[in-house]
Amino acid sequence: MAQPDDMFGDDDYPAYTMGRAAEITGASPDFLRRLDEAKLITPSRSAGGHRRYSRYQLRLAARAREMVDQGTALEAACRIIILEDQLEEALRHNQDNQR
Repeated sequence: MAQPDDMFGDDDYPAYTMGRAAEITGASPDFLRRLDEAKLITPSRSAGGHRRYSRYQLRLAARAREMVDQGTALEAACRIIILEDQLEEALRHNQDNQR
């Protein structure tokens, strides 16, 4: 199991509460819930059932908020971000296989 100090450097560690995530991304808690419903991000849950977000999820949420603010429909923004993320992962996988 990772030590607490090690987790702070982990982009996938669910360190942020919904309130803090909303503050960091400039989005409302409702917007973050809608991203969960749209399957863009699925926050972890604390023992008490509260949503917890990782830095990686916050980057996706901030990108979605930016796109929605520019006039892109939420569902379309989420789909674009998912496809961009999949493409980035595939390119990374291909580079690793070429080494």
